[in-house]
Amino acid sequence: MLTAILTDGPVRLVPFTDDHVEGLRAACAADPDIWEIYPLSMLGEHFAPSLHFIRAMPGWTTFAVLDGEEIVGMTSYIAIATPDAIEIGATYIAPHVRGGPFNRAMKRLLIDHAFATGYRTIEFRVDTRNGRSMRAVEKLGATKAGVLEKNLQTWTGYVRDTAVFSLSRADWETAT
Repeated sequence: MLTAILTDGPVRLVPFTDDHVEGLRAACAADPDIWEIYPLSMLGEHFAPSLHFIRAMPGWTTFAVLDGEEIVGMTSYIAIATPDAIEIGATYIAPHVRGGPFNRAMKRLLIDHAFATGYRTIEFRVDTRNGRSMRAVEKLGATKAGVLEKNLQTWTGYVRDTAVFSLSRADWETAT
């Protein structure tokens, strides 16, 4: 079962509930520019319908991401067509916890839990304009499987290219 409370020091991933909504709204507002490269906007009047869409998706398990007691973002497991693979996506974390040990601990919790639950492969999908996220996924040991060209229209109308990365248990064990 993917739904669980995952913790590593101050990093906590808890199943998303209504109690997390306003904290997530504040976290999302901390970096308004980043939403230009996301499929959905989590700002202003877009926040409620976008969050509803994410929470209503069948096969998605969404977590609130906390730094101690502060809500700093969200992330999801996303079911894909292959039964022994899962995607980690719909991830946003506030700028002050990006790019360092917090993000690494968050991803480690998600990856370890997915493998412990029986998945053999983890997939990541990243807008090719988001070089920082692509580098972070590669540092986890994931391999770039390819690019889906012009496969997703974002809320701004931009039709993006999506880099697809794959992480096997063996690659993860080698990287960690």
